[in-house]
Amino acid sequence: MSGWSGMRSLVSGNLSRTLRHDISARWSGQQMRNLHLELNATSPIPSPLSRCRLRQAQLQLKKDQIRTHVRALEMGRRKFSTTLGQRHGHIDPPKPGEELHVTFIDKDGDRHDFEVSQGDNLLDIAQANDLEMEGACGGSCACSTCHIIVESDEMYDKMEEPSDDENDMLDLAFGLTETSRLGCQVVMSKELDGLVVKLPKMTRNMQASDFGN
Repeated sequence: MSGWSGMRSLVSGNLSRTLRHDISARWSGQQMRNLHLELNATSPIPSPLSRCRLRQAQLQLKKDQIRTHVRALEMGRRKFSTTLGQRHGHIDPPKPGEELHVTFIDKDGDRHDFEVSQGDNLLDIAQANDLEMEGACGGSCACSTCHIIVESDEMYDKMEEPSDDENDMLDLAFGLTETSRLGCQVVMSKELDGLVVKLPKMTRNMQASDFGN
């Protein structure tokens, strides 16, 4: 399990246990106890109506627990995404003599030239320099909002092949081209020195989580 996956599981688990405890305590300590006392006081053998009421209460408790668990997972996902977003966009300046060059062409056609370090990805570079690249999933290859278009076929061919996950997200991208990539998956290397990429006119915020059900 990766560090990020472990953090997400820990956050989700803690939230789930806390919220589920609140719901269970409320039912067990109040409604369920009162209902059992009422049933025992009226008859040692519960009537069909009493059994029905008990069953309804148990079903309601189960529904509350399920809703609580789902809500905890959602809260954990949002917290995890926010944490990633806060960490994203930080890059260290390149060492003298080791600079790599990359150019972004924004939606208005303006060029932005940067000197970066080997290992920086395009999403981090764009966000560190206040270019309009959202990266809604925090760079986890789970959305298409860091879609970029590589200007040179030759440069595109020098890149590593996109993964299946990246291809799945690119299928959701607005204005997909033959040289489209996700910025979070393009890592600068000496082979990519002088890379020029274009930002699409629009992005479509479709995430992998939208297709989870």
